[in-house]
Amino acid sequence: MAPLAVNLILVPRPSLSLHPSQGVSLGDTVTLRCHVPRLAAWVWLYREGGWFYSKGKGKEQDVAEFSFVSTKREHADRYWCQYRVSWSEEASEKSDPVELVLTDLRYPPSSISLHPEQHVGTGTNVTISCWNKDYGATFLLHKDGSSDPLQRQDSSGGDTATFTLFGVTPADSGTYRCSYHPKNYSFLSAPLGDSMTLEVTPSPAPPGAELVSRGNLVVAVVRGCAAVLIFGLGVFFVIDARSLWIRRDESLGGKGIEWH
Repeated sequence: MAPLAVNLILVPRPSLSLHPSQGVSLGDTVTLRCHVPRLAAWVWLYREGGWFYSKGKGKEQDVAEFSFVSTKREHADRYWCQYRVSWSEEASEKSDPVELVLTDLRYPPSSISLHPEQHVGTGTNVTISCWNKDYGATFLLHKDGSSDPLQRQDSSGGDTATFTLFGVTPADSGTYRCSYHPKNYSFLSAPLGDSMTLEVTPSPAPPGAELVSRGNLVVAVVRGCAAVLIFGLGVFFVIDARSLWIRRDESLGGKGIEWH
């Protein structure tokens, strides 16, 4: 076990990234970058489908790039990278995987609906339905401004997926769309479908809430004044008692007691 621990320290794990990271359609150019923390002689890019690429890397480079100039269906898959340092026969661990999802514009977009309506109050449960009767297998719910899908759901052989937003708040306001992965193509996606906008309005305060709030403020002020009054009275009595002791001592002994 000790030699293995040493190797893991000497050959740290690389990381893999996609550029662009989303919105890639069939025929677009995409680059996978393997970031290596050590000077490496060789870098390998692995595809889950079974094949891999290898590339020699210059001594001053910390990134090895693998590009698909015109992406095809077979490029849509899950990838890892790995490297070997120049002065060692040991290879690093594989990086965390990245998924290259390609949009195929030949698939029709999905439809979307909102229930109960597009304008709801805070706390309402909102149901969003997505459907495509011919191709959809796994549906994804998107919100404009979010890089990743909010939810995904297998249609289980049907043609509709239902997503529920429980107890919505104004933060859930926004524009929603659906997409889907066609059957048997986990890394292909249909284009985003039509959009629907959800507007969540804050619920009005319950009757009497403002009166209760004002009442609480009055109680807090009264308590504060009472505390100040009690403190002032305490200081007054202490000073008065001290004065009485001084006068009594002067009448008995001619001198007051020295207070420190």
